Amino acid sequence: MPLRPTPPAPSFEYPAHLRAQAEAAPRAPGVYFFYAQDDSLPLYIGKSVDLRSRLLAHLRNPEEARMLRQAQRIEYQQTAGEIGALLLESRLIKEMQPLKNKRLRRQRRLCSLRMHNGKLEIIDTTALAEGPQLYGLFRSRRMAIEALMLLADEHRLCHSLMGIEPPSAKGCFRAQIRKCAGACRGDETHAAHTERLLQALAHWAVHRWPYPAAIALHECHGQMEQYHVVDNWRYIGTYASQAEARLAPALPPQSFDADSYKILVRPVLFESARVVLLS
Repeated sequence: MPLRPTPPAPSFEYPAHLRAQAEAAPRAPGVYFFYAQDDSLPLYIGKSVDLRSRLLAHLRNPEEARMLRQAQRIEYQQTAGEIGALLLESRLIKEMQPLKNKRLRRQRRLCSLRMHNGKLEIIDTTALAEGPQLYGLFRSRRMAIEALMLLADEHRLCHSLMGIEPPSAKGCFRAQIRKCAGACRGDETHAAHTERLLQALAHWAVHRWPYPAAIALHECHGQMEQYHVVDNWRYIGTYASQAEARLAPALPPQSFDADSYKILVRPVLFESARVVLLS
């Protein structure tokens, strides 16, 4: 039977029905929403430091043709800067779960690695606390173990000394096939193995909170001001005034969130926004 020819892909049609809405957006940072007709939940949520420019770029993108045909209205929420836009986008995607966004989940559990009494442990990071250096942020214990196994292959580390499998008096099987440097059977000292393990883990290090108390990251755009309150890497909330921000640390503590941490690391450590210490 002859194969049927593949029908040509429909040509891209510029979504003129959205142009006026996109052009009405401000040249300011914020979060935007594409909605289908009469839908209460958005098809897509995005962020930009220039809402108008970003929305007009969407309308010219053939790869988004299907979403643009479905969309009937555009809304936006302005922020005072990029940090606020990133934090708001992350929160709203988790809360609203738009059809066209990559699904982000609130981490009910979060795991990290730490060295304790010379042994590697997998611990709960959801309630981040002071203590030994933490490495990695994993959504489950299984994902932490899988990452460790890849690290072991790359650096010839021992599964038994890493706590992945039970120790053996004869050494592990991976040592026999030269995938382990042999610390489990005396080919290298445990101290040398631990040093190599820590060197391998270094690029996963979770940064320690550098302040003695909560802080607010201050952003402004025109007349708009926002204070993003953070305490020990936990994002507490965004407030319109410093007076409101100073009351925020008294609220119930928030769970540690890996996505917020990744957003906040650079501005907190390198102070790309003004930092206000909240005593």
